[in-house]
Amino acid sequence: MPQDHSIKVGTITTRYWTMGDHGTPVILIHGLGASVDIWMHNVEALAQDHRVYALDLVGFGRADKPDVTYDPAFFATFLNDFINAVGIEKPSLVGNSLGGGIALQYALLYPDNVDKLVLVDNAGFGKKVSITLRLVSLPLVGELITYPTRMEAYFYFMGAVHDRSVLTREFVKLYHDIHSQPGAQKALLKVLRSIANVWGGKDEVLAPIQANLHRITQTTLIVWGKQDKLLPLKQAYVGAEKLPYSKLHVIDSCGHMPQFERPDVFNEVVGMFLQE
Repeated sequence: MPQDHSIKVGTITTRYWTMGDHGTPVILIHGLGASVDIWMHNVEALAQDHRVYALDLVGFGRADKPDVTYDPAFFATFLNDFINAVGIEKPSLVGNSLGGGIALQYALLYPDNVDKLVLVDNAGFGKKVSITLRLVSLPLVGELITYPTRMEAYFYFMGAVHDRSVLTREFVKLYHDIHSQPGAQKALLKVLRSIANVWGGKDEVLAPIQANLHRITQTTLIVWGKQDKLLPLKQAYVGAEKLPYSKLHVIDSCGHMPQFERPDVFNEVVGMFLQE
């Protein structure tokens, strides 16, 4: 496992990993309720040819969890502050789920600051989300479902994988600890409720991104788990159609987190794309 580092990003203190001493910079951006730890099977492999960074997004992992309004622009500003804090130029962005949506938002706001994009089962291509996420957006119901216990940590990720055996006892213990951090549940619910409601992804969040996908000029790889139960596979095809310089790779026997569930395939496909 890479070593934890701490860094001040604007007013936020966060944790990050870094590995690799040559090649172009790559930043790994996790999804809702996850952390840098979700990239545990990828950092070392990608660092063979790149300087790899993975960070805890504000509100998640072991980052600060301020009581603020969490929206795509807020996360994009935080990501820009991180890039400036670590002192890298024009990285490629690899984002999973919420992290992919943030990568899209960042590429729209800072188009000259991004080399390539890798969007992994990312948010932003469609309104439909799983019934579980829609229920979590409801007052009180969300608080009950996400109350941090080991069972909650298991069920939270159960819907994100095709093969539940990857959710080992060590993994569940790790995320029970992370979800039990002070302010973690409140931040998770604030983020989710800012982007989704009981009907799915919020139109006011999705519309500005979808209307501007044609403006993204970066070469883009879309990676999607064929059996994704959180965001349906058809959204991947929507993204591939609307992004002008994109290609799609679907991974079979895989859910919402290919980087964690099928790291062998993911590392090879993403590594080849970044090297092109």
